[in-house]
Amino acid sequence: MKLSDIAQVIRSKNAGPRRLTLDIMLGSDADYQRVVQSPTLGRDHIAGLFRVAAEDVIIIPYPVGRAIKIVLARQVMAGDPGDRDIYGAQQHAPLLGIEIP
Repeated sequence: MKLSDIAQVIRSKNAGPRRLTLDIMLGSDADYQRVVQSPTLGRDHIAGLFRVAAEDVIIIPYPVGRAIKIVLARQVMAGDPGDRDIYGAQQHAPLLGIEIP
């Protein structure tokens, strides 16, 4: 099953000019547990998807809210020449196709 099939919300936004946050929100405790325990949502896999170093990826599980927040370093600072998405609102797309076992 793809992450986009199981998650209720997948979104991205700026977390300052040098960071992006990716939010994944799930509808049930069972779905949350399935996704948070998936190796495809690990730091190394996320780093590869977004072409950043693994040390620039922070994964924050939030079980009470059935949510996972991922913080990434931006490749280009928001608003600098070459920035394709100043608000960071379209950067979550690589998460959509992640397979969740």
